[in-house]
Amino acid sequence: MAEGLFGVHAAALEVRAQRMGVLASNIANASTPNFKARDIDFKAALNAVEAQPGGDIGSDLGGALKYRVPTNPSMDGNTVELSTEQTAFAENAVQYQSTLAFLNGRIGQITRALKGE
Repeated sequence: MAEGLFGVHAAALEVRAQRMGVLASNIANASTPNFKARDIDFKAALNAVEAQPGGDIGSDLGGALKYRVPTNPSMDGNTVELSTEQTAFAENAVQYQSTLAFLNGRIGQITRALKGE
């Protein structure tokens, strides 16, 4: 029933939360030798979530978790580019907040409808 009420937005919120964790891990490991930056292909992850019966992401993200190709890798083998990661994190945070605001509005509508307002 939640799928009908919230559509794709509940799955999108879950994928964005997972992506936030991956990007935060990249930022935290910016100075770790040989660390390889990763990111989630949002569209592929969303398709994987929608294809699963329970709507759960799972540990493999349906193959949506990919290594990021750096434009300027460091000498120690680390592929994290801090400015790229920070920009992606900020964009994802805005998209997460927008999805959350939409869901909060939808929940408010349902609550008002149930109260008969």
